[in-house]
Amino acid sequence: MNLSQLPLPVVRPDFGAVGGTSELNAVVGALLTYGLIVAVLMVIVCATVWAFGSAQGSWQAASRGKTGLLVALAGAVLTGGALAWANWLIDLGAGL
Repeated sequence: MNLSQLPLPVVRPDFGAVGGTSELNAVVGALLTYGLIVAVLMVIVCATVWAFGSAQGSWQAASRGKTGLLVALAGAVLTGGALAWANWLIDLGAGL
């Protein structure tokens, strides 16, 4: 028997088996809200450490504050972008 003559199985995801996208949106939104709050608080703390370290002549504190500020800003940007990405994925999944 030739293998090319066998019917190919059709494998597709069952999107009806997974429900609750509204609950998923609520959970993702709540987690991202907490993440943004923490990122903004870290921006404030690190900017303060950088300012005080520079004013007091402590280059170690100023350097750590500057690094922390850049990491906190990157975290805030990634957390803010994650909401748009999650919404896009949910809309994409609903359209399949």
